[in-house]
Amino acid sequence: MSAVMDDIRYQDRQAKLGNALQEAGLQAMVLNASPSLTYLTGLHFHLSERPVVGIFTPENSPLIILPELEVGKLADLPFPVQSFTYGERPTTWGGVFNDALQTANIQGKRAGIEQRHMRMFELSFLESGDLAINFVPGEACMDEIRIRKDSAEIAAMQEAVNIAQDALRAIRPLIYPGITEKQLAAELTIQLLRHGSDSQLPFTPLVASGPNSANPHAFPGDRYLERGDLLIIDWGANVGGYFSDLTRTFAVGEPDAEMKTIAEIVESANMAAREIAAPGVAAQDVDLAARRVIESAGYGQYFIHRTGHGLGLDVHEGPYIRSGNQELLKPGMAFTIEPGIYLPGRGGVRIEDNVVVTDQGLQSLSNFSRELQILDI
Repeated sequence: MSAVMDDIRYQDRQAKLGNALQEAGLQAMVLNASPSLTYLTGLHFHLSERPVVGIFTPENSPLIILPELEVGKLADLPFPVQSFTYGERPTTWGGVFNDALQTANIQGKRAGIEQRHMRMFELSFLESGDLAINFVPGEACMDEIRIRKDSAEIAAMQEAVNIAQDALRAIRPLIYPGITEKQLAAELTIQLLRHGSDSQLPFTPLVASGPNSANPHAFPGDRYLERGDLLIIDWGANVGGYFSDLTRTFAVGEPDAEMKTIAEIVESANMAAREIAAPGVAAQDVDLAARRVIESAGYGQYFIHRTGHGLGLDVHEGPYIRSGNQELLKPGMAFTIEPGIYLPGRGGVRIEDNVVVTDQGLQSLSNFSRELQILDI
C-alpha cells in the first residue's frame, strides 16, 4: 500500500473518531498500546513497563507519548504526529505526560479511555498532574468506527483464515492415539508460522481431547489422545494484525453414538445461524437461531456460551452474537459463528466459522469441512 493511500486511510479513521467524539460529548480519546492505537496509526507497541499513550482530539494531529527507544517507529508515518519521549528514569515520566496533556489542551475536559485495555499503570501517569481531566469510558466511540471492516481488512482476515486452514490440514496426519494435546498444539503452532502467519498468534491453539473437550476453553495438557475421543481444536492466524479464529471437532476413531448425534446437532445449529445472518438482522436473532436448534434437540443446557463474537484486530470485539444484543448487523461486520454442546466428563463439540456481512447477506471466510471428521486410526 502506498504512503498516499496510508495517509488517506489513517487520517480518514482519525477524522471519523473526531466526529464520534463530538457526538459523544468527549474532547479526546486517550489510548494505550492496544489494537485501537494500531487501527488509528498503524503503529504496533507491546504492553510493557514502559508506557505508550496516544492522545486524539477532533481539532489537532495525534500526540504520542513513548520511550526514546521506540521513537524510530514514528519516522515514516504518513500523517503528522507530535511526539513526547522519555528516558529510563521513571521519576521524569510524569512531567512528560503532563506536557503532552497540556499541549493537547484537554485540561478540565472529558476524555474517553478503553476500559478493556487501559491499565492503572498508564492511568496513574495521566492523572498525576493537576489538570482535572475527567477520564470516562470511551469504548463506544472506537467500536463505532472499528466495527465495520473495509475491503483491505477483510482481505487480511481472509488470508488469516486460509493460513489457519492450511496449517490444520498439515497436522491431520499427526492426530492419532498416543500424541499429547500439548504436542499437537506445538505442531499446529509451527505449521501456522510456516504457512505465513505473523508470529503473534491470536491465542495459543486450544487442543482438548476426550473429557477435556467438554471445557470450551481447555488449555492443551499432557493427556494422550485415546481411541473414541472427541477432539476440539480451536486455533487462528494473524495477518498484519488481523486475526482468524476457527474451531473444528474430530473423532479419534469411531466415537459413541451420542457424540455423533451432538456433532450433527451443532453442525445444524451453525448452519441455521449462518443462514439467518444478514444486514438488518439483530445479533440476538443469530444467537437464537443456533440456540433453537440445540434446545429443540434437548441439549439446550449444554450450550453454555454465546454464539459468536466480532473479530478483527482484537480476537474478541463487537458485534457480540448473544442473547439480548439488539444491535443490527451491517455490511462489513465480521464475527464468528460457533455453537457448541459440552457434556461434562464425556466430551464436547464446537464448530466455529469466520463470517462477514455483505450487502446481499453473509459470506463465510472459512470453508474447512464442518462435519465431524472421524479419523481412520
